[in-house]
Amino acid sequence: METFQVRILAADRAFYEGPCVSLTIPASDGEMGILARHSSMIAAIQPGTLRYQVPGEPVRLAAVSPGMVKVENNEVLVLVDSAERPEEIDAARAQRVADEAREALLQKKSRQEYQLAQAALARSLNRLRVRARGVD
Repeated sequence: METFQVRILAADRAFYEGPCVSLTIPASDGEMGILARHSSMIAAIQPGTLRYQVPGEPVRLAAVSPGMVKVENNEVLVLVDSAERPEEIDAARAQRVADEAREALLQKKSRQEYQLAQAALARSLNRLRVRARGVD
């Protein structure tokens, strides 16, 4: 199977750099799949589950925050604020943050506080989903 080079960079580290068979990113209008020889493009990444397959291995998962992807000349660059493997996610902490965000949503504070609470809840629920799918 044909491969392409991918660099997945989080704000604090290089998450993965190397060959890739397929990459699926969460985009504003759903999931976007990328294979070798994909046409050039730039797109926004939404918080969600990123899936990538290294040659000869099963699909790997990562919980990602907002960012962008650039595809050019059979190379893909993914820039996100954060990326976490399932085993790196502290499920208890993510659940605690989700519970706190739900409580903040019920308190009906300012619009900005409400939006921040919504974002925190979405991030935490995504982290819990990725953790549940990726760790036995």
